[in-house]
Amino acid sequence: MPTLSVILITRNEEANLGDCLASLEGIAQQIVVVDTNSSDRTLEIAKNHAAVISSPPDWPGFGPQKNRALDLASGDWVLSLDADERLTPALRAEIQRAIAHSAHVDCFAIPRLSWYCGRFIRHSGWSPDYVKRLFKRGTARFSDDLVHERLIPSGQVARLENPMLHFSFMNYSQVLQKIDRYSTASAQQAFSKGKTSNPLKAILNGAWSFFRTYIIKAGFLDGAQGLALAISNGQGTYYRYIKLWQLNLENRK
Repeated sequence: MPTLSVILITRNEEANLGDCLASLEGIAQQIVVVDTNSSDRTLEIAKNHAAVISSPPDWPGFGPQKNRALDLASGDWVLSLDADERLTPALRAEIQRAIAHSAHVDCFAIPRLSWYCGRFIRHSGWSPDYVKRLFKRGTARFSDDLVHERLIPSGQVARLENPMLHFSFMNYSQVLQKIDRYSTASAQQAFSKGKTSNPLKAILNGAWSFFRTYIIKAGFLDGAQGLALAISNGQGTYYRYIKLWQLNLENRK
């Protein structure tokens, strides 16, 4: 049976990491955790699961940090997870079958079912949500993006059937915190590429994001959470563009 390394990057993930690592029971021969200045029990939990731990002093962005974790992996296959994601027993069994019988496939995309403040979201552009996460070591790297990094495989990609569970937002405080973090990082990334913005562009793109999520992607079928998700998507887009505008203004001084 081919061996499997699971890689994670963490920062103060005490609330999530234990359940995530417990869901790997019986499937992972190696767990790699690259941590950024955690001040809670994250590293203690990782050590309790015999993880290989690295704690570099800097934060280069999500893509480069995941590549650091990838460089520490030693398994034949690599599974990249976030601390708020879980494998189900059905998915664990499917992964084991896939890596044992994958003569012509180097990478698998896994469907992801995400939780938003009280329910799993099955529309709103969140489902189906296939993410490339399982791959033969040496056949893929992560992009160098500061945020919204992606896996870049070099070989054939196939899809698994059983979803991983993604407990992305447990409450609206988490939603607001992530909107702030990600809009800042996205604005910085866009600014570094020479992009510009203004208040009108921020308003129009925010409104379009809401409309796309709630109407075009049928967010209304996700009930009250679908409406809240559409609003938060619009907010995140608005703040990304308005922060980019602020960076443009500061650069002109």
